[in-house]
Amino acid sequence: MGVYNVHERLLAATAGEVGALIDTLASGDGDRLWPGRHWSPMEFDRPLGPGAAGGHGPVRYTVAGYVPGQWIRFDFTGPSGFDGFHELAVLPAGPDHTRLHHTLTMSTRGVARITWPLVFRPMHDACMEDAFDRAELACTGTVFRPARWSPYVRFLHALASRALRREDPVPTD
Repeated sequence: MGVYNVHERLLAATAGEVGALIDTLASGDGDRLWPGRHWSPMEFDRPLGPGAAGGHGPVRYTVAGYVPGQWIRFDFTGPSGFDGFHELAVLPAGPDHTRLHHTLTMSTRGVARITWPLVFRPMHDACMEDAFDRAELACTGTVFRPARWSPYVRFLHALASRALRREDPVPTD
């Protein structure tokens, strides 16, 4: 199955301001774009740049290309059956306006033909809109129309949270 998934947000900010957000990805507490409060953190094995390997939760990727402040592409390495990439681009849209654009393009095979539409797509869509809310807040100080999770996404998120809690080791004294 071919997948082409696009999210974008027009922000009242310069390309430099929006691009600076991309440069903070996976920087822990300094990350101003990734919605880490409700989602598995984005982490890499080295600083953001070509060849850095990591991801978030079960989604794994390698940084395939990076132009600081402008564009970053991640090639999927997992889960199995995700063959493609996703990328963030900063697109100037007139004076003091910039479009933050995310594209996910992949083909799915095997079980991913089922898990993408039933689990990963709704979670991905919610996560991207949460990230764009963070971008809007960072650039403007407010979010005009905050994203809302559907009941289905809330259900999936609760299942994922419960599974992660079961995986956490219980401290022993």
